[in-house]
Amino acid sequence: MSENSFGARADLNVGDKTYEIFRLDAVEGSEKLPYSLKILLENLLRTEDGANVTADQIRGLGQWDPNAAPSNEIQFTPARVVMQDFTGVPCIVDLATMREAVSDLGGDPQKVNPLSPAELVIDHSVIVDVFGTQDAFARNTDIEYGRNEERYKFLRWGQTAFDDFKVVPPGTGIVHQVNIENLARVVFPREVDGVLRAYPDTLVGTDSHTTMVNGLGVVGWGVGGIEAEAAMLGQPVSMLVPRVVGFKLSGELPDGVTATDLVLTITEMLREHKVVGKFVEFYGPGVSAVPLANRATIGNMSPEYGSTIAVFPVDDKTTDYLRLTGRSEEQIALVEAYAKEQGLWHDPSAEPVYSEYLELDLGDIKPSIAGPKRPQDRILLADSKKQFRSDIRNYVTEMEPQDKAVADSMEASDPAAAAPGAEGGDKTAAETADKGGLLDKAKGLAAAAADKVGSVAESVKGKAAERVSGRPSNPVEVTLSSGEKFTLDHGAVAVAAITSCTNTSNPSVMVGAGLVAKKAIEKGLTRKPWVKTSLAPGSKVVTDYLAKSGLTPYMDKLGFNLVGYGCTTCIGNTGPLIPEVSQAINDNDLAVTAVLSGNRNFEGRISPDVKMNYLASPPLVVVYALAGTMDIDLDSDPIGTDAEGNDVFMKDIWPSADEIQTAIDGSINAEMFTSRYADVFAGDERWQNLPTPEGERFEWEDASTYVRKAPYFDGMPAEPAPVEDIQNARVLLKLGDSVTTDHISPAGAIKADSPAGKYLSEHGVERKDFNSYGSRRGNHEVMVRGTFANIRLRNQLAPGTEGGFTRDFTQSDAPVTTVYDAAQNYKQADTPLVVLGGKEYGSGSSRDWAAKGSALLGIKAVITESFERIHRSNLIGMGVLPLQFPEGESADSLGLTGEEVFSIEGVAELNNSIPETVKVTATGEGADPITFDAVVRIDTPGEREYYRNGGILQYVLRNMAKN
Repeated sequence: MSENSFGARADLNVGDKTYEIFRLDAVEGSEKLPYSLKILLENLLRTEDGANVTADQIRGLGQWDPNAAPSNEIQFTPARVVMQDFTGVPCIVDLATMREAVSDLGGDPQKVNPLSPAELVIDHSVIVDVFGTQDAFARNTDIEYGRNEERYKFLRWGQTAFDDFKVVPPGTGIVHQVNIENLARVVFPREVDGVLRAYPDTLVGTDSHTTMVNGLGVVGWGVGGIEAEAAMLGQPVSMLVPRVVGFKLSGELPDGVTATDLVLTITEMLREHKVVGKFVEFYGPGVSAVPLANRATIGNMSPEYGSTIAVFPVDDKTTDYLRLTGRSEEQIALVEAYAKEQGLWHDPSAEPVYSEYLELDLGDIKPSIAGPKRPQDRILLADSKKQFRSDIRNYVTEMEPQDKAVADSMEASDPAAAAPGAEGGDKTAAETADKGGLLDKAKGLAAAAADKVGSVAESVKGKAAERVSGRPSNPVEVTLSSGEKFTLDHGAVAVAAITSCTNTSNPSVMVGAGLVAKKAIEKGLTRKPWVKTSLAPGSKVVTDYLAKSGLTPYMDKLGFNLVGYGCTTCIGNTGPLIPEVSQAINDNDLAVTAVLSGNRNFEGRISPDVKMNYLASPPLVVVYALAGTMDIDLDSDPIGTDAEGNDVFMKDIWPSADEIQTAIDGSINAEMFTSRYADVFAGDERWQNLPTPEGERFEWEDASTYVRKAPYFDGMPAEPAPVEDIQNARVLLKLGDSVTTDHISPAGAIKADSPAGKYLSEHGVERKDFNSYGSRRGNHEVMVRGTFANIRLRNQLAPGTEGGFTRDFTQSDAPVTTVYDAAQNYKQADTPLVVLGGKEYGSGSSRDWAAKGSALLGIKAVITESFERIHRSNLIGMGVLPLQFPEGESADSLGLTGEEVFSIEGVAELNNSIPETVKVTATGEGADPITFDAVVRIDTPGEREYYRNGGILQYVLRNMAKN
């Protein structure tokens, strides 16, 4: 029961029901708070217990100072938890393991049970193996079940073994879209101690894009699976009351501009403004001009600009959407009544008090894309060709093969004339020739070499001119198995995917894509034969309204057939490219591109064959599939020709806003949502026919390569050992800026010659059945071998390598080896490990395995210039110490090479308090020690307790056993 120090309990009558609520106006100052902090205040009022949540904390939040740095710690108790299967499977593995560990410590295993509703949507396992056919969805689903049967059986067991835990089966939709269309309540009705209570729907989710639900006015954000497990078990989320950025909207979007264009602009603005760790809240007269689907798109991209949440308040658009998606009139009435009673209903004329302010006129938005490797790198569509031609040089070897042939010939005749610094060490070839009186000789040799190679010289001449005026080019002839021939070059669009939660929840862009396809077919256009196309909607409702609007046949004709309902290309489940295209790319080192309607385009994420990735709206994805290249000005260059040979331009097939709205109005209704979600947890026959293990404990199979008992509690004592300083540590990796959780966490395909691939082979798994790292997150042996194994990772400790490589200083010559093998040798030598990083370390998805893998490799501390919020929290949750270099300093500025031996003093203070800094000493061979004070990024007393216990789950488990 709540302490109720403020007398906040009251009744709210809605229809024929009476709900108990906790009135915000019972707390002085509450009326001035931003919307999001009002939600947190209600949470504290309702959970006040005098210990975790005190009256002083509630008063402090009521008197929030918008200009102060965050310092007040609160304990936030989310109403529910949502999960996707990649992150959800290890959560349930950990809970199953905890049941055994609690029993070992003398506790009751039944206590390991969700205390808050937990819902898991299986959406990350479908891979686009088959595309461009009418049966692609069925075939991909069959393959998915074949690959994942062990995992799915385990989740079926969890659904029966744990109370208040539900699973949405495969082939239903993407967790965030299912969340806004069905799971979200906005206002949560729940019986508590025999009383019907109403309170704001809040949540944490095991995916960074949980913030999509912010568009509905629901406060929730992504956390690591570690924090989510603790929340499920009743552990509040420890947090500092954040600064809140007010983002004022005015005006309306111009015709021809999409929600994707809007969100890419907002992403750029907020990333530049620096909102990491802050709440963002939209307000002003323009809010009412933003449809709910667009709000969800904006909220979805919160991780891309770094904020904790990006929330819209509740208003008529919210209740209209609830009605459209089939929520009951009783629930809609409750939402409206509660929001108005508590001062949570949006007033467009109000000017709330915020910590910081931004403003945007929606009328200023212009068509955009983002890339080639970060979502915040927005490019005006009008400038895309020019920008591509600039960026491509970073992805293409400077010297083309033909150029090299001439250079090799020159070097063979006279190395001094061809090689820079051949005589002077760092002089140019021209300087060397001048000093030796050899310039004329060099020219003569060049001419002779050109004569010798004949036509190659002319090719080089043409290439050089092209690079000056245009872009690098390396045309390659490709013949498909069908006999069709074409030329492939740098910049070719190899993947065009309508995918991800960000945009496929939005009818305006999905219908827009269908209308582009229709107009293209009517003009006689087809996709280019080298493009792998796919349609992976966020829910079955999308295919319902595309079919009803008559647009599905046109999408199919362009190759955008349904491939599955789930996160596909956006998380790297792109599947193999067209075989002949893939071979041409790799044989000729072509820098090809992917265009997707997703939210992430980090290096190495989309496909190992693709170097440059671009985010675009679904209609633009269709256009780029028709054009087949990024080297195009869509305003002035034709995208193809019609049946009569006339040029067709994008403007010829781009639908107007009125056309899109007319199609939406005639094709979407509430019955689609109610029928699709009527029995959402039941699943199809495949799911229902899966054998389901029974019992409160899971029977682990020793032979399983998918699900294994987690090792985190092995030998764990009832009381934690004292924290100690870190001595004689070695650097496992020295990394640069913007290292994402994609770089750290195992993701994508498993290579046969990788440590994980070798492990699977040794356990009898054939290469074709390796599946992805994500699908094997329930097996720590696979995952630890794939940590820091991203093909685009650049470890400065092993220069010249790319991928999961490092140097092993347990060996006398410090050879280059895999990160996993080196870590095993360090473990045998009882050597702790550290990682050195740059700015924005751990940005991207809330991958708990980025922290779990780090801990299992033996990493004790990570020292960076700055952290992204979720990964820092996850590191603490796994007992890894997050440290930051002194302000303005970095590994390079301090002269650290990564070859030093590190000692970190002052860590032991964490047994009693949180020190501001610890002393780091790095000693290199034959060099003076380098010392500096690293900032301790354990920010709250709660986080200190987690770290002191070796992790958040160990902390929870010990408390369970005691109680």
